[in-house]
Parts: sequence; structure tokens; C-alpha cells
Amino acid sequence: MNYIDMHCDTLSEALVRGQKTAKSLEGTMVDVERLKRSGAAGQFFAMFLPQRESIPQLNTLLEKMYEIYQNTLSECSDILAPAYRVEDLEKNRREGKISAFLTIENGAVAEEKLENIQRFYRKGVRLITLTWNDENCFGYPHSSDREEMRRGLTPFGKEAVSYMEEQGILVDVSHLSDGGFYDVADIMKKPFVASHSNCRALAPATRNLTDDMIRLLAEHGGVAGINFEPSFLNGNPGDTLSRVERMCDHVEHFIRIGGVECVGIGTDFDGIGGQFEISDCTQMEKLFTALRKRGISEGTLEKIAYRNVERVIREGM
Repeated sequence: MNYIDMHCDTLSEALVRGQKTAKSLEGTMVDVERLKRSGAAGQFFAMFLPQRESIPQLNTLLEKMYEIYQNTLSECSDILAPAYRVEDLEKNRREGKISAFLTIENGAVAEEKLENIQRFYRKGVRLITLTWNDENCFGYPHSSDREEMRRGLTPFGKEAVSYMEEQGILVDVSHLSDGGFYDVADIMKKPFVASHSNCRALAPATRNLTDDMIRLLAEHGGVAGINFEPSFLNGNPGDTLSRVERMCDHVEHFIRIGGVECVGIGTDFDGIGGQFEISDCTQMEKLFTALRKRGISEGTLEKIAYRNVERVIREGM
């Protein structure tokens, strides 16, 4: 089945391994050759920026990953093509190519300057995950500290979210504090996403969404991408096995709370650890087969795999 994955960290894996492209990467969970075999219609490629580096170092990392991304597009032009809006996704699909969407994970490199967000847009960035796991110019991250978790967006963060909405850059609340989530929901008129987050009712990780958040996300027409990280799937944080059946539990919970249009795929491939029943992108069909066994109809399955994210791209980019 065709699918769109809203988050992978493969560009940073390629960088760490000293590779110039993501065409073929032994030992990773995603590369372009395997995406071709997997049935992928679209892959969001994150330029992941670890917070503890200085801003100049983060900008250097961003440029290096951007170069890998461009090299990959050039070397794999028969398989992969860039996408900036839904028309590109549709065109690429007709031509039998996978759509590549470029994203930034951790908006610290914006440096409180809207012109930097515009610079990212010109590079082709169409989604920004506002925070990673530390405070930045956008706001505050998820936290086990209740007071920290209540803190929201900074004044610049609120201005930037509105600017991103106007420009057509998807606002991603994965990694954001609860307070930041509610600030985004108050500001946004278009859909926003939690590109790689699960349900907190089923797994207590602070990276996951509460039922109230799921309802709000759905009311905005947004989508959450099921994350394959074991600690975001399992009720026991010490359980390191990522199970397909547990993914299905989260999908069904999203549907029960927010409806069939609020859930998609956001594997977090190449950014997660543990033991995996779906260990790379070529095994994605295991999830779709398991959902069919749960009684999920083909129409609903198509929404989860592809159509929900396609709609958000149409409405938000």
C-alpha cells in the first residue's frame, strides 16, 4: 500500500556515516532504494539539529544535511523528486516517483528572525518541528516537570507560528510542551501536525498527546503520525520492543478520540532505538495487514496511510 511518512532522521544518519547521499545506507532504517521497494508515496526528511550545539554549529549541520538532501535528489532523480505542495505530490505519483518533503527538527536556527524562516522556505523546507528537547526561541519542550510542561510559546514563537501559517510551512508540535501545544491551537486557523507522536492515554511519555490534545488537533484538521519508538508505544517505559499490535492500539485510540482523519504515519525511523517488529521501511505492510485484521476498512486504511496527510499538505502548504 502507498503511504506517506511524516518523519525520519535519515539525513542526520547519512551525515554521521560520512555519506554524500541517502541512496543506499547499510544499517539504517530508511534509504531511497528501500523506499522504492516499500510502497512509499512520500517521505518527510528531517534535518535534525541537536539543541546543545551553538547556533553557528547548528547552521553548519543544517547546511551539511541540506547538501546530502540535494545530492540525493540529484543521484536518485529516477526514484525521488522534491515536493513543495500537493500538486507536486500528485505529479510525482503519476510519474511513479516518491515525493521528498524537507523539514527542520528544532527551530532554534531561526534565531528569533522571521527572515531566517523565509530563508528556510526558499530552501524548500515545508515543515518545522518547533522544538526538540530543550528550550529555544520558539518556546519550551515537553518535560516531566509539570511547571515546565505548562510553559508555552515565546512572543517570537507566537509571531513565527502565524508567519509559518501564512507562508505555507506546516507547524509541527511533536516535542513541544503542553502549553506550547495549546498556544499553537489558539493561533492556528489551518491544520497543524504532530508529525511523530502517539497517545498519552496508552503510553505515558510526555512526547505523546493527551486525549484533549487529540480532539483539538482533529478540530483543526490536523494529523498525528504514529511513532514506532517503543517508549512512545508501551505503557511500561522499560519495555523496549516496538510491536505492530501496539501501533494498532494507538491508531484505534486516535480514531476513537479524534476520528479517522486525525491519524497518519510518522515512523521516526533512524531517530529511535530498541527492538522492532518493523525494523525498516520495507516492512511497512506489516502495519497495514495488522490494521486490516482489526477490521479497519480499505477506505479508512487509505486515509491513515496516505490521504489524511495528503489533505493536510493541500490545506497547509
